[in-house]
Amino acid sequence: MGPPGGYLTRPRVRYRSDNLAKLHEPAAAADRERFDALGIRTVVDLRHDGEFARTGRVPARDGLAFRHLGIEHRPGDQAATGPLPDPWRYLAGKLGEILTDGGEEIARVLDVLAHAEGPVVFHRASGKDRTGVIAALVLTLLGVDHDTVAADFALTEHATAALRADRSARDEGREPGREHYGRAPEAVVRHLVDDLDSEYGGVAAYGAAFGVPGTTVAALRTRHLLPLRPLVRVRPRRVIRVSVRHPLGRFRV
Repeated sequence: MGPPGGYLTRPRVRYRSDNLAKLHEPAAAADRERFDALGIRTVVDLRHDGEFARTGRVPARDGLAFRHLGIEHRPGDQAATGPLPDPWRYLAGKLGEILTDGGEEIARVLDVLAHAEGPVVFHRASGKDRTGVIAALVLTLLGVDHDTVAADFALTEHATAALRADRSARDEGREPGREHYGRAPEAVVRHLVDDLDSEYGGVAAYGAAFGVPGTTVAALRTRHLLPLRPLVRVRPRRVIRVSVRHPLGRFRV
């Protein structure tokens, strides 16, 4: 299900990614072409200062705005964690730390997403945890139900094998020490949203606690939602079917 009240999320206005500094690499020509084809106008870099210093920023382009808003203030290493009885509860707790420590920066990220012109991409080193948190916050503020938010977060599971292989290559062929490395199951974001409900009274209240005004939430909805358009087909004296159409598909009601 999408947002309530006859809306669907607007496509091609927001993207999340792994480290876009990779676009500097000679082997990334095809990725640079794809990036340009998306018409990205703003890049938001969520990495902490150490990550940014190691690899630099996305290549500069004419007309491309760049914002470095590192939201993590207690960086850790998932691959080095000890045995965990409940790794998904643990990961949700670490993401909760990011929400608390980086609340002011997250408020600024949401402001960019609400008011930027043209498509926006937000990225971090692997495009999993911090980007997943931002996506979950945005979708929840748009009114998307929790099941859909959780399913969106878990799409990163398709990249788990690649994330683990990349980490192994950086560690001279050694496998990541823990089975949860590179994982993004639905349980993580479900725990996180439940925690926000318990601690703040919901995502909107969390945002308000860190300075996200209602006008920014309204601007997010205006920018990121599409109203469904009713289509009524009428024969004399009776309506034979009511459906709604929008550019992504057709939904009967």
